[in-house]
Amino acid sequence: MVDPEGMSVVELFHVHAASSENSQGVSVSARGTIKKREPKKILTHHLYFCMRDFGHHIGEDTETYFSLYDCKKQKYISERFLVKISKEGFSNYVDKLHNNCTIFTDLGNDDLSKDIYLVAHVMRIGKMLYSESSKKTEKNTLGSQQVYKRPHGVAIHDLKEVLLNKNDSEEKELTLKVYQGEEKDFHQLHESLIRQSGKYSALSCQPNYGIIVSMKMYHGQLSQIKEDNPLLFKNVSLTNKLGFPDVIMPGDVRNDLYLTLERGEFERGGKSTGKNIEVTVLVLDSEKNLLKNCLWGASGLDGTSEYNSMIIYHHNSPAWAENVRLTLPIDKFAGAHVRLEFRHCSTREKNDKKLFGFSFIRLMDKDGAAVPDGLHELYIYKCEDHQKLDNCGYLSLPAYQKDYEGNHEAIGAFSKSHKEIVCVRTLLCSTKLTQNVDLLSLLRWKSHPERIQDSLQRVLRLGDEELVKFLQDVLDALFALFSTEDGNSTDYSGLVFHVLVSIFSLLDESKFQFFKPVLDAYIKDHFSAALVYKGLLTSVQHCADHVQAFDKQEPIQKCFKSLEYIFKLIIQSRLLFSRATCGQYEDSFRRDLYNVFSSLNKMLSISSSIITPTQVALLHSISAVYEQLVDVLPVIEVTKLASSMLDSFFPKDVPLALIQAKLIAIKNIVSTKLFQDDESRNILLTNACRHLCYYFTYRIELTLCTDILGEILSFLFKQRQLCEKQEKVNNCIHHDIDTLNISIFQVLIDTVLDIIGKDTKIIGCLVACLIGLLQLLDEYHYKRLWETLMGPNQDRKPLKDFLMRAFLVFRELVKQEVYAPDWLVIKMVANNVMLKGLQELAQPLAFKFLDYRSSYFDKELWTSYFNLAVDYLTQQSLQLEQFSEVKREKIIERYGDMRVLMGFQILSMWSQLGENKLHFIPSMVGPFLEVTLVPELELRKATLHIFFDMMECEQKARGNFRQVESELIDKLDILISENKGDDEYRRLFNTMLLDRVQAEDPAWKDSGAAFISSVTRLLERLLDYRSVIQGDENRDKRMSCTFNLLNFYKNEFNRKEMYLRYIYKLHDLHMSAENFTEAGFTMKLYADQLSWNNNKVSDPTFADYTECQVKEKLYHKIINHFDKGKCWEKGIPLLKELAVLYESQLFNYRDLSSILKLQAGFYDNILQQLRPEPEYFRVGFYGLSFPLFVRNKQFVYRGLEYERIGAFTQRLQTEFPSAQILMKNTPPDDTIINSDGQFIQISNVKPIPEPTPIVLNTDVPEKISRFYHYNDVRRFQFDRPVHKGIVDKENEIKTLWIERTILEIENSLPGILPWFEVISRTTEEVPPVKYACETMQAVEKELRQLIAMYSQEPKRNLNPFTMRLQGIIDANVQGGISKYQQAFFTQEFAKLCPEHMQYVYTLKNLIFDAIQVLECGLLLHGTLASAGVKPLHQRLIERFEQLKESLGSLNKMKRQQPDSIVNSPLPPLPIDKRYVVDNHSNRSSNSSGNYGQYSDTLLDLEDNIYTKPMEIEKLPNRENLSLPMNNISVNAPPIPQRDSRPRSQGFNANYIETVKTPTRGSADYSSLPSNLKSRDPESCDIPLPPKPTHSRERSLTKPPSPRLLRHSMGTPTDGNVPLRNSWPDGAADEAPPLPPRSHTPDKRINSFPTDTPPNIPKRGQKKSTSSAFSIDSMKRITMTLEILESV
Repeated sequence: MVDPEGMSVVELFHVHAASSENSQGVSVSARGTIKKREPKKILTHHLYFCMRDFGHHIGEDTETYFSLYDCKKQKYISERFLVKISKEGFSNYVDKLHNNCTIFTDLGNDDLSKDIYLVAHVMRIGKMLYSESSKKTEKNTLGSQQVYKRPHGVAIHDLKEVLLNKNDSEEKELTLKVYQGEEKDFHQLHESLIRQSGKYSALSCQPNYGIIVSMKMYHGQLSQIKEDNPLLFKNVSLTNKLGFPDVIMPGDVRNDLYLTLERGEFERGGKSTGKNIEVTVLVLDSEKNLLKNCLWGASGLDGTSEYNSMIIYHHNSPAWAENVRLTLPIDKFAGAHVRLEFRHCSTREKNDKKLFGFSFIRLMDKDGAAVPDGLHELYIYKCEDHQKLDNCGYLSLPAYQKDYEGNHEAIGAFSKSHKEIVCVRTLLCSTKLTQNVDLLSLLRWKSHPERIQDSLQRVLRLGDEELVKFLQDVLDALFALFSTEDGNSTDYSGLVFHVLVSIFSLLDESKFQFFKPVLDAYIKDHFSAALVYKGLLTSVQHCADHVQAFDKQEPIQKCFKSLEYIFKLIIQSRLLFSRATCGQYEDSFRRDLYNVFSSLNKMLSISSSIITPTQVALLHSISAVYEQLVDVLPVIEVTKLASSMLDSFFPKDVPLALIQAKLIAIKNIVSTKLFQDDESRNILLTNACRHLCYYFTYRIELTLCTDILGEILSFLFKQRQLCEKQEKVNNCIHHDIDTLNISIFQVLIDTVLDIIGKDTKIIGCLVACLIGLLQLLDEYHYKRLWETLMGPNQDRKPLKDFLMRAFLVFRELVKQEVYAPDWLVIKMVANNVMLKGLQELAQPLAFKFLDYRSSYFDKELWTSYFNLAVDYLTQQSLQLEQFSEVKREKIIERYGDMRVLMGFQILSMWSQLGENKLHFIPSMVGPFLEVTLVPELELRKATLHIFFDMMECEQKARGNFRQVESELIDKLDILISENKGDDEYRRLFNTMLLDRVQAEDPAWKDSGAAFISSVTRLLERLLDYRSVIQGDENRDKRMSCTFNLLNFYKNEFNRKEMYLRYIYKLHDLHMSAENFTEAGFTMKLYADQLSWNNNKVSDPTFADYTECQVKEKLYHKIINHFDKGKCWEKGIPLLKELAVLYESQLFNYRDLSSILKLQAGFYDNILQQLRPEPEYFRVGFYGLSFPLFVRNKQFVYRGLEYERIGAFTQRLQTEFPSAQILMKNTPPDDTIINSDGQFIQISNVKPIPEPTPIVLNTDVPEKISRFYHYNDVRRFQFDRPVHKGIVDKENEIKTLWIERTILEIENSLPGILPWFEVISRTTEEVPPVKYACETMQAVEKELRQLIAMYSQEPKRNLNPFTMRLQGIIDANVQGGISKYQQAFFTQEFAKLCPEHMQYVYTLKNLIFDAIQVLECGLLLHGTLASAGVKPLHQRLIERFEQLKESLGSLNKMKRQQPDSIVNSPLPPLPIDKRYVVDNHSNRSSNSSGNYGQYSDTLLDLEDNIYTKPMEIEKLPNRENLSLPMNNISVNAPPIPQRDSRPRSQGFNANYIETVKTPTRGSADYSSLPSNLKSRDPESCDIPLPPKPTHSRERSLTKPPSPRLLRHSMGTPTDGNVPLRNSWPDGAADEAPPLPPRSHTPDKRINSFPTDTPPNIPKRGQKKSTSSAFSIDSMKRITMTLEILESV
């Protein structure tokens, strides 16, 4: 865990940066931004390999050799690894030793970038010929059998994906396919496979199978990997790289010689076929003894004494390419040699391998140099007797052509074959042996003094590995040659110094970086040349003095790069000398030392581009020299040497590389022991600050400058902390901080201010330095800074400039989030330091820039401070609410709530302003409001009083507080939308400020209280709006909140710009929801604010536009919206207004023409286009969990097109997913209203049209008037059935009353919202008989519409008409009209309810009218019925006659009631081609029974899925109703089953389930003709017939029947106005049923056939007129009858 109090801010920054790198795998720039991290320099890699399976069955034991191959260089880069496979198969081989796994070690970075392949050589171990392996007999297996290593196949795989795999966590599985080729090309078959050339074929095996291996990369030192993965290395062999790795460790010991059998050329020997040659490799020591177990043909097996090669069948020029490792003890190398024995393996002589020759090669020459690397062509000596080889008599002979140790003229027992040769390649990997003769001559210089000069020259050109391997021995030899015993130079001193410098330079390379400790150990423990310091100092000075004389600067650069080790040797030599001589020649040594540094300083002052790299090399290495000099010189003297070198050249006009080198030198010196000494640090700090100040000022090398400053700050922080722990006072540290404060603080502020807005990587560390400096400053340092800035003249300007820049920097730091969001620790530390710093920086404001005596006040500086304080307080990282509780408590425990502390600081500064507070009105209203919105109670309580001060201050100065009011409203709207503030703030704002107004009782008390209350209401609406600002499911809520705000800004504050802002927002919401009509009404609000003048508008959307131009544009947009919303009636007045504008004011006849055409189109649309009437729904929101704007309120919603109550409920549930739908339609009780839950009550309501002239005028065409029945409505009704009195189970209609509720909403629908709140509610009760009148009136109306429809379209599907007639005439379930007779047409009813008798007379008239219309309907039905329907029609006629008989005298009665019009004719039948199908709205009933509307409404309101019946109310049994329930397909009532009635053709038992009536609500419209679905809108429109026009000429010669004429006339029954349908929208989805007649369920369901009804047509228009007939339609009926009679 990081303790932020225990380290400086700079250290904390580096900890965060390092942590971010480690955790994310990316580096974080100083700014905290993420960038791709460069991988750490890993020099060594290792490849884990495991053979998982071998998918080939060879039949013999198999050896598979795996190795890594570089295809570009065409050479192997690793040893071979062997996996043996038994003839039984791979699965029988794998044992517990894991010898199928290995690790290819020490791959370098270069190897990973090469094209490396895994090569597998498969060798068969068995008989010479593969065919013989299958001819095994028991006899053969019993005897000893000779086995041979024979080539079988090769497999390869590219390892690029494995080597460069970024994800090292998993093994990569590979499949290698084995190929075969000619044996003679076996050694190069892998190359052919890589190049995909040559002759080869795949070895047969299962598809996509072969050698299965898995591989995985590991990175880093092998020792560390072993430690991290101990199980991985258990019993796993290591396969070494051929050659040294990229990094050689000092402790590595390796002594391997690799011998590769390349190829051979052999004589045929008089035979017609080639030989089967096997090579045996063995090693003999100097005593001619066989060295045992020193040969490894591959890793993965034990060492052997002999190695046998593979055999190429019948080939005299075999190529093997087999690699063998020779690992010998170091003492055995001298005099040892390798012998290769060649044997012919005959296939005839089964057990005999005949020796026919041999070759050999010595491992070391007589001078001790190992055999050189490379190809060797060895002689082949003939020998057939193996015993001749035992005494190694051949060693006097030459092994190859350039073998100078052998006697080429000698003639012995062995003769050389002149035509035969064998080629081998050797490679030495040894840390003990060398192949270099020059190095050996240097080490043995005493034996050959004459070769010293030549040896030293050769050593300079020697390979680096050889020098490092023998580092100690080489250094001893060099120092012995460097000086004489008395310390004087030798002839070789200069050359020796050159060699020394070269060796030291080698150690700077990454390959040998680990050898530096070896050199340090050598200097400390083994170095003994006490007199060499003189010569070394002289050499260094010589290089400095003559730097310009050298043509090549590289040797001088190497010298200066190696100064660390040169001076280590100088100092160690001097110390050795001092110990030996008790400190003699000390002055001489110091003089020589100072001379060297003088020369170095002089060299640095030279301005020459040639020597710049040399100067850079010196500065890079000099800091290490100073640290060494402390051992021989006083610290203060070394410090002065260092300071003088840094000042040796002026920074101006210096190459950038030299500046970088100087800064690196300063950084390194700051990190040395010199900086820890108080006196030295004072000198170095002053010097460093001078340089840093210059480079910061000119923005040169900011990264290095920042690093140096960070080092200084971290050191001073630790020292001060140490002093505090020890309770000591270190004045030096205090003084050093003051030095930084005076010299660096200002330039640091300027630098941060300059680069903070730019994309630079250094800003994070630079800010850490600034915060780190503030962390060190105390009150004294700030006072010193003020004094320094103001100077002796007390000039305020420099101080003001500094404070302004400081405030600006702090503000940028707070706003820009310099550090990553998850760097919480450093953010909190930085904020804490800034808080303390701001307390000090604020002091000069009160004492220097607020002077009441001189009336001096600096508004600019104070404003800057307040803005900074507000930004600091409201910054995201200090909002503790976003953190977990544990983290929040830790922050408060350590730092407190810094927002509260800053808030009190703001209050403190504000309180000192006095009358100057007026300067900050209204500019600081918004910032201070933002402070009060911070969700911290104490802060809010403390800072809310500022608004009272502002109001009071402005009131005194200006007589009102309008500026405070205006600014507060504007900023509240913005800040609340930014998710600031909450309901607690609203309450606190109201109570605290009102209490303050009441307590202080100012003169502006009333206006202040009113303003505070208004702001409180505004807050409520803004918070509501914010809570629904996101999500499509909240779109309707946003509309409501936007509407509330829009009205608030208009009515309470009269803020036109705010009002307009929310008009746009509401418009956009409507457009996204495709509420085009509402969008048009919304924009009309804006248009209504404008006039047709040329005044400029203030709307930024229409910059430089006049009111006339804007209004014109808005009108076009609104008209377009009304057109899309099919609300053409609302667009026509606007078109007329535009027409007047274009005609009379603008004289723009072109646009006038377009407008008039569009207006004409609107009129056409009204008459021709299909417009489904909207459904209306009453919605109540109950419960305290609802937002305030809907809580415990009722609304009336205007449904979407074709949206029924089910879909509407689902939409509402999506918007309020937590709400519960109330299933009863009764008013909710207090337990629901005051509960914490959410409850929604939904029911259909019926619009009540406003009594406009169009609605009242019965002569207005239905197409025109129909719109106003469902639009521009503010009042709605819905009915609820209630029983009164004792319910008669035989006839429940007697006691069934209707509770009718009238709702009034605040605005007409449609409007700027699709819903409005209910503002008033009245309830009345409708008696049963009155409701029966309404029901009968609706039935009659529906029948007239059906007659008109089928008269107009005789070919229409007759099923709906049939079922409707059947439902009225033969209403068995509800009992029909007879229930009305029993209930109301009795003396008992007249006595009990005399006040309702007027409705009884009306009901009688309505029944009489219905009978007449039924008769017309039956007549028309008879003409249209097909043969299959004739039996049913006959049955209807019979039942109709029975119905008329049952009515008795009612059928013959004369109308005598005053509310009736005696013998008044019905309107004529329609004469045009229009017809009516009321298939959308429930404003008029369309059911299958005379009382269907009652039953439907009853079910829909009281017992459907939205409402349930009250338990105390007795309702009709669901099963006894004449129509199905709501949301179920509407079927006609069944015909009573009678045995004597013949069954109609085509009918079956399921007919009732398929035949539908054209009703609205949830009724199924499939009974209408299918061709209506595809008709154009005009033909699909189903209007009501127009009113009769009696002036129309008759087209038929035969007048209609007087009876038909009489029956076709309408009969108003209640005054002159038809009874209004009383059922709500969703409750009367079906036509009204007849009154119940009996309670026995109908059992005739199975008597009808299954006719599939047609598809549902589009809903047609519905007329509100009661008449459905015209004379012409009756004439059409009569004509149809005449035609049928004539046929």
